[in-house]
Amino acid sequence: MTLKKLLFAAAMLALSLNMSAQQSYEINLWPNGPAVKSSDAGDTAKVKVFLPEKKSATGRAVVICPGGGYQHLAMNHEGYDWAPFFNNMGIAAIVLKYRMPHGEKDVPISDAEEAIRLVRRNAANWNINPDDVGIMGSSAGGHLASTVATHAAKDARPDFQILFYPVITMMPDITHKGSHDNLLGSNARKKDENSYSNDLHVSRMTPRAFIALSDDDRVVLPANGVNYYIELYRHDVPATLHVYPSGGHGWGNRDSFKYHNEMQLELKAWLRSF
Repeated sequence: MTLKKLLFAAAMLALSLNMSAQQSYEINLWPNGPAVKSSDAGDTAKVKVFLPEKKSATGRAVVICPGGGYQHLAMNHEGYDWAPFFNNMGIAAIVLKYRMPHGEKDVPISDAEEAIRLVRRNAANWNINPDDVGIMGSSAGGHLASTVATHAAKDARPDFQILFYPVITMMPDITHKGSHDNLLGSNARKKDENSYSNDLHVSRMTPRAFIALSDDDRVVLPANGVNYYIELYRHDVPATLHVYPSGGHGWGNRDSFKYHNEMQLELKAWLRSF
């Protein structure tokens, strides 16, 4: 066998061993029916669980909420594609397929809160520390993640949050209109807009945060993430904010994002800092 063939065989063996070391499976989030019913009976909430090799598991887990304007879900580059990144750090990744709200805000929020509870209920079986369960979200998924981080009761409150180019506010002049209308309705009450403008609900109990976005994002204004960071700072919540010069919106874990490597290194450093 030539050297080239030997190297190829070794690479394939290493890949197969790595894949076999990682466990992944899908779970129906509400096997006995959802706590909050959706107007779309065919829309079901699920999680796909990606567990690292047991010997490398750190006990940390993160529930991942893809974006999509509360209209659809970018399940790959903002969801499943993140699993190897976290698993390689010994972190369990739980990708949430949450239901669309159709103007009923409690539908996706109840799904995200239940996903956190699900991880904690299965902590022993999944080699997870129930006090080290975070939440991550991109775009509208970032709104969902920050909503849980600022509103949830203790059993569903995450221990840390990771937000990529997040929708934070529901105020009409700064919010992403599609996310606003799909979550609250196009004629939303001011009370609801205030209630789900998450920068207004930061407290000292809000979990630490990593926030990353692009300066030239024209879809979700950078003011969303920046204002959230300011409120975290004002309330003495540990947080880090990374604003990249370009990249626009929706880059997720794509290699095509110009600052992909820098973003991953900064996220790794942050995750190792606590």
